[in-house]
Amino acid sequence: MQDMDGFKKFLLQGDLIKLAVAFIMGGAFATVVTATVAVIMDLLGKLGGTPNFSNWKPYGIHFGDWFTAVIAFLIMATVVYFLIVKPYTHAKERFFPDPDPGETEIDILKQIRDSLSAR
Repeated sequence: MQDMDGFKKFLLQGDLIKLAVAFIMGGAFATVVTATVAVIMDLLGKLGGTPNFSNWKPYGIHFGDWFTAVIAFLIMATVVYFLIVKPYTHAKERFFPDPDPGETEIDILKQIRDSLSAR
């Protein structure tokens, strides 16, 4: 019976629930990022031709698919940074500022040194 209690505790831990929510949200967000990359690739296609380098073979080496994947990755990383990381960091700094660390050991030692040298 103790095994079942341990299993129940494992299932009801907050970390497991948070992980499950993160996977669900990550899957949903992946769709948004993929759609955003498609829109940006279409805009790039309108500006300078279709950004599909699949047939690009300099010196007979097939770099095309790799180059297209790198461009898509860079666009995706840019979207994630500007739409998630930057606003999250700003909100975190605004609503949860770092607490004042107070005096450090070095500050206290400097005060002791100054008081001793003043004698």
